[in-house]
Amino acid sequence: QHYQALLERFEPFGIKVALLSRFRTDRERKEVKVGLKSGAVDIVVGTTGVIGRSIKFADLGLVVVDEEHRFGIRQKEALKRFQESVDYLALSATPIPRSLHLALSDLRKFSIVATPPRDRLPITTAVAQFSLDRIRETLLRELKRGGQAFFVHNRVATIQAIAEKVRVAVPEAIVVVAHGQMKPKELEEVLVGFIKRKAHILVCTAIIESGVDISNVNTILVNRADRFGLAQLYQLRGRVGRSHRRGFCTLLLEEGAALTKDAGRRLRVLQDNTALGS
Repeated sequence: QHYQALLERFEPFGIKVALLSRFRTDRERKEVKVGLKSGAVDIVVGTTGVIGRSIKFADLGLVVVDEEHRFGIRQKEALKRFQESVDYLALSATPIPRSLHLALSDLRKFSIVATPPRDRLPITTAVAQFSLDRIRETLLRELKRGGQAFFVHNRVATIQAIAEKVRVAVPEAIVVVAHGQMKPKELEEVLVGFIKRKAHILVCTAIIESGVDISNVNTILVNRADRFGLAQLYQLRGRVGRSHRRGFCTLLLEEGAALTKDAGRRLRVLQDNTALGS
């Protein structure tokens, strides 16, 4: 999606934009690497492979790191070598404590994008026990207004069984499944098909947590929400309500399961803080 957005914005000006990820063939990746080394490629959008030692840049001037909180220690170390010589911009809706500390102690300059996009509405957030009736009611409401929905279940071992329950609850809908253990080509086909509205509901793991921007998806259900961290839940909720339509987030809990004190606090924070910027 970043690649498509940059293509639309920069190609009319003769700026060459390339994509480097596991969804590209070996030949395509090789062509991008050659283009970066020669300077034929002006902007490259990529996964962490872009920071590998095998990538050579003709004249690198700017590094933008999106979803910085998703990067591990080794990747952060690899990124440090860029920070010493080029302009560096890190973006995150949920910065990790270290990045936040660097910003608040003035060791790193920071700015806050506090103004929501035009026509953006707060996301209605609810906590409920898992039940097929509640799932059907929530998903049908979205389908009736022509929208799509995410159903997040973060265990690959049981995701197909959960998808079957969703199909039983909403037989009118086309339900597809996506998770990180799928073959790249298969995963890409499912996601692209969903973006093209060939399915109504995507049952998936937390792989949609960052970066996914589909304006027609405005309802999300998170199963066993008590097992997610606050930052994860905040990111997942942010996948909906990204257009002028009202977004709905339902945090599902296992029926009869005891909530820990911390899990209860996390869910309460999300319920209480729904206003934009809160």
